[in-house]
Amino acid sequence: MDKFSYLGSGDVSAIENMYEQFLKSPESVDESWKEFFEGFEFARANYSESGEVPQNVKKEFSVINLINGYRSRGHLFTLTNPVRERRQYFPTLDIEHFNLEASDLDTVFHAGSEIGIGPAKLSDIIAHLKQTYCQSIGAEYMYIRTPDVLKWLQEKMEGSRNTPHYSGEEKKTILQKLSKAVFFENFLHTKFVGQKRFSLEGGETAIPTLDAFCEQGAEMGIQDFVIGMAHRGRLNILAHILNKTYKDIFTEFEGRLSEDSLFDGDVKYHMGYSSDLTTSSGKKVHISLTANPSHLEAVNPVVEGIVRAKIDNGHEGDNTKACPILIHGDAALAGQGICYEVLQMSQLDGFKTGGTIHLVINNQVGFTTNYLDGRSSTYCTDVAKVVLAPVFHVNGDDVEACVFVARLAMEFRQKFHRDVFIDVLCYRKYGHNEGDEPRFTQPLLYKAIATHPNPREIYMRQLIAEGVVTEESGKEMEVEIRQMLQDKLEEAKAVEKAKVTSFLEGPWKGIKMPGPEDFEKSPETAVKAADFLSIAKKTTSLPEDKKFFNKIQNIFKERAAMIAKDSYDWAMGELMAYATLMNEGHPVRFSGQDVERGTFSHRHAVVKVEDSEEEYVPLNNFGATPPFTIYNSLLSEYGVLGFEYGYALTTPNTLTIWEAQFGDFFNGAQIVVDQFITCSEYKWRRMNGLVMLLPHGYEGQGPEHSSARIERFLQQCAENNIQVINATTPANQFHALRRQLKRAFRKPLICFTPKKLLRYPACVSTLKDFTEGRFQEVMDDAGVSAKTVKQVAFCSGKIYYELLEARAKSNSDEVALIRVEQLYPFPEKQLAAIIAKYKNAKDYCWVQEEPENMGAWSFMLRMFMYHPATAATRLRYIGRHEGASPATGFNKAHLQQQQTLLDQLFEKTLVK
Repeated sequence: MDKFSYLGSGDVSAIENMYEQFLKSPESVDESWKEFFEGFEFARANYSESGEVPQNVKKEFSVINLINGYRSRGHLFTLTNPVRERRQYFPTLDIEHFNLEASDLDTVFHAGSEIGIGPAKLSDIIAHLKQTYCQSIGAEYMYIRTPDVLKWLQEKMEGSRNTPHYSGEEKKTILQKLSKAVFFENFLHTKFVGQKRFSLEGGETAIPTLDAFCEQGAEMGIQDFVIGMAHRGRLNILAHILNKTYKDIFTEFEGRLSEDSLFDGDVKYHMGYSSDLTTSSGKKVHISLTANPSHLEAVNPVVEGIVRAKIDNGHEGDNTKACPILIHGDAALAGQGICYEVLQMSQLDGFKTGGTIHLVINNQVGFTTNYLDGRSSTYCTDVAKVVLAPVFHVNGDDVEACVFVARLAMEFRQKFHRDVFIDVLCYRKYGHNEGDEPRFTQPLLYKAIATHPNPREIYMRQLIAEGVVTEESGKEMEVEIRQMLQDKLEEAKAVEKAKVTSFLEGPWKGIKMPGPEDFEKSPETAVKAADFLSIAKKTTSLPEDKKFFNKIQNIFKERAAMIAKDSYDWAMGELMAYATLMNEGHPVRFSGQDVERGTFSHRHAVVKVEDSEEEYVPLNNFGATPPFTIYNSLLSEYGVLGFEYGYALTTPNTLTIWEAQFGDFFNGAQIVVDQFITCSEYKWRRMNGLVMLLPHGYEGQGPEHSSARIERFLQQCAENNIQVINATTPANQFHALRRQLKRAFRKPLICFTPKKLLRYPACVSTLKDFTEGRFQEVMDDAGVSAKTVKQVAFCSGKIYYELLEARAKSNSDEVALIRVEQLYPFPEKQLAAIIAKYKNAKDYCWVQEEPENMGAWSFMLRMFMYHPATAATRLRYIGRHEGASPATGFNKAHLQQQQTLLDQLFEKTLVK
């Protein structure tokens, strides 16, 4: 802890007491205090025999408290707001609040050494502190608990007085970048009247600020930047940070159709882009801007996942080579909980990315909501304190201050590998979008904005006064930029089709876009028997030199026994899918709440040594080179699922998995499903192979632990966008997981996984099931003869086993139980073959556990009617009546409902 970080303006007596302790025994105080007190030799010389601390020493300590006051609270008294008066805070930093008075201003105090200027007059100390902490830059950092970090920040800021000193050429470069940002926005406003663009006007200093991040970061070794942001300023950033051509941007404004008819597209201010750039010093960097929806902060975890994938797979774990930059709006940062989730991930082993640069374009309003109605905290950035990240508040009209802080923030990130925030106080010139009227709700603010000069005008005045540029050269720069923009607009008007950038490059090279025929049959995913048995034996044995908990040893003995019995349960089937993929060169990444052991204590992918809690991972100890990385996540669905989606965006040859603790808990991440997983390929042309494991099944556990909401996923199924399965055997799940990397394309895989079946005696597979064949989209009934079947019951998931038991009790040979293992893409040909086989059947039904308005019933009914090969087959429904809640919370009611459901098929009774 820094020796002053906990002191307030009333702590003079505390320092005095410590000083007296030092005088009695110098070694009895902390080393940092000892060094500080040794600087007061004049105080020791004047120390009276009575033991009283002389007045000048007391004053020294008062000055120390004053210094600490500026460090702690100086940010409350800055000149950071360009269009509003700052709120008043008390007590102020006036010297009277620190037991000092006007007569002390000319007194020399040794305390000046604490801020790096040596013994100095109090007036000079105050001037230094005001310049450092109360001008265009305000800093919040004294809550940081690491002495080295505090010391570094203090020396950096106080040593420079938080005041940039740039050469004339550097100033001209900043002016050039700022000018392009300003004139670009103005050009769009005049040429595309009424079109939404979510302009950056009022916050154009963000462009030189971002440029400074990239330039400074590249100098410090960063090779990859990934940017995530909402709408405001996106077009400007695409043009001036990622170098997307003006021609392509203007073409999008013209509303041209895509050159790819399979690409639905999105509005221009949602689109992503990437490019390879060369910095001013010749460094090569790759910069990408991630596509995102209108959920303003939803892209944050996606960006973090992309960066982590780049670190793991492209930079050998070196997080100084890749950096995430998140650009926030002030209202969204303060109001949306995903920001907190992502921050809590920032230092966790499974999710850290070496520190994120957070740039807040603080318009001081959210849509139409005043900031006073938008948060309870003082600042929109107060969430940063959760992870003890420093925050720099900067006046958006002071472009040099913005660039200065950007470079400082990047240095901080590279040195300490932690998050850092820059809060740029600015404004938006127009309403939420360019067709909005902001004066409806913000009349006073927009009266001030109407007469406020833009950042370029302010900087031009400064540079003219400094003699760096002339008014004429500034006008020449404007004419040149405007003419160039006009030329590019004319080129854009001649373009007939909007350009679509292919993503099948880099790590995606070799992956293809699929056609309908690619979904008709699964590829071969069997494994050679010798390989399977070898891996199984190695991964079911524990090292003899380590002592494990008795139950763990028994579990692994049972797994080893499965090999001899030729009967593999769900856990073995799942783990063998991962192990065999690793054996073929594919890494596996897995995260979620409690996934190492598994919510239902079935997986035990990580086991603990009893005496030391050392972790042992069997799948990393059988000889495969790629790693099996599995992480128990923080208690988050939204943030973690978004992260894993981002990870999978960059790693098509890695099996990336997220598992929900219970299937229905995924709804905490519904936004990620709706806005990314089910539609990103068709909005943004971005393929993804993420796997979601969602435990599902009605077992009397109440409404919160029964349904993974199958209906929600099926409702969004179209254009072969995702795969939805509900496998009933370990081997079929094994093949489904392997299929993810054995196809020539990637699609998200939604797996409804079991709970009861994890230990159900009949839910097992043999060696042959793993070493022959492929994933079965539909599983026929081997227990009946086609000649005797009069009724075909289609079902999915664990209800099959209960139907099987009920059929055995009824001695019926007239009902065929057909398992639809893949719900989507709809297995039309496989189902048509089943229907043709049971030609004597007169009745076809869909059986499900879920209420009638949930589950797969309505989807399957529509699919059967929609597809020609099944359209003639009329399904009837067997299952629970519709319900507002997914399941009853009373076990007896559940059992009664389940039995009635079974009776309905075999005894023709109704569900109660």
